[in-house]
Amino acid sequence: MLRYLGYFGVGVLIGALASMFGLGGGFLIVPVLNLLGVEMHHAVGTSSAAVVFTSLSSAIAYQRQRRIHYKAGLLLALTAVPGAYIGAWATAYISASQLKVIFGTVLLLVAIRIYRKKSAEPHEVRIEEVKLDYGLILLGGLIAGIASGLLGVGGGVINVPFLTAMGMPIHYAVATSSFAIVFTATSGALKHYMMGNVEVEWLLLLVPGLIIGAQIGARIAKRTRASSLSKGFAVVLALLAIRMVLRGLGFAVP
Repeated sequence: MLRYLGYFGVGVLIGALASMFGLGGGFLIVPVLNLLGVEMHHAVGTSSAAVVFTSLSSAIAYQRQRRIHYKAGLLLALTAVPGAYIGAWATAYISASQLKVIFGTVLLLVAIRIYRKKSAEPHEVRIEEVKLDYGLILLGGLIAGIASGLLGVGGGVINVPFLTAMGMPIHYAVATSSFAIVFTATSGALKHYMMGNVEVEWLLLLVPGLIIGAQIGARIAKRTRASSLSKGFAVVLALLAIRMVLRGLGFAVP
């Protein structure tokens, strides 16, 4: 019984963090499953399926808060899905290790920029008033998808910095990223399920906590000032960037 409560608690924590920062949660689910003894390919596949539930729960919570820019989210997903397949195909021809060092370094610089940048509060700009270049959003989705397939990073790592760089307040960027990840994660999960990489037993253990945690994370984000949310996202992004660089250099980082 304590074991199952432990898995539930882990799911709640991961779901809350993923929802707060619009990252899906795979960056935590994969290493946790791997440390618990799940083979890496199965950990990645099970994580892809789990992220569907996390992002869907997050998107429902943010929909109630009216913070999702639906057009931007759909356009991100539209090009991210084929981009992920391009990235997966490119792994046969490009050294992912070197790219992880380069990409991780770039993400670290992006994290520093986000940490220093002032973000508008949601009450200062209505979601309908956010002006975006939709052509650039299609390009951003493609880049996020390729990076996901090639380097094993979640789309939110690119979605949120990309949307904030275009002028979208951090709260809206996190919500829109969560919405977009529903579609990209579903595509990845189906592919992994057909390959036999999804451990259904582990999925059932984690999903209840992930769903509840995502609701909690969205509520915490709603009550968090934009400056604090931006700084928190920057710290998480920096940690992910450092992990990516270390893995690219050959260190056995989970």
